[in-house]
Amino acid sequence: MTSSELTLRLARPAEATAIAGLSRDLIEYGLPWRWTPMRVAASIRAAEVNVLVARIHGKIAGFAIMRYGEDDAHLDLLAVAPPYRRSGVGRQLLEWLEKCAIVAGIISVALEVRVGNEGAQRFYERLGYHTLAHLPGYYQGVEAALRMGRDLSCRLSDHRIQGTQY
Repeated sequence: MTSSELTLRLARPAEATAIAGLSRDLIEYGLPWRWTPMRVAASIRAAEVNVLVARIHGKIAGFAIMRYGEDDAHLDLLAVAPPYRRSGVGRQLLEWLEKCAIVAGIISVALEVRVGNEGAQRFYERLGYHTLAHLPGYYQGVEAALRMGRDLSCRLSDHRIQGTQY
């Protein structure tokens, strides 16, 4: 995959069903489905949320949903379809959302990941996230999670010092 094949953009309401289906199949497998098309559509409309899609040749290759607060952000979901994994799609989704957070003055990002999803844990660790807590039964009493986080304040001050703008 070349970088010209990948496009990132905010999701449109018409994509809520496809995003919800990816969440069900790639993230929520084995659990009751919570990120339904209606919930994803509400996130797309919410002012404090970015729902980002990665497209390759017109197909959704991945997506991410991040909520922004006053000083912190929470990555609700991130998934990359199997054919596009290990090609930089997930990294580009997360970096795009983190840049938005930095511009907004947000100093930290948190997320939860299944304890059994070691591949995702390694992905987040490579991008500077570290484990903050172990959460037994976090996923509807079925599975434990790790809460992971990343401090963006260093990146924020580095960009202010260097005069870099996004």
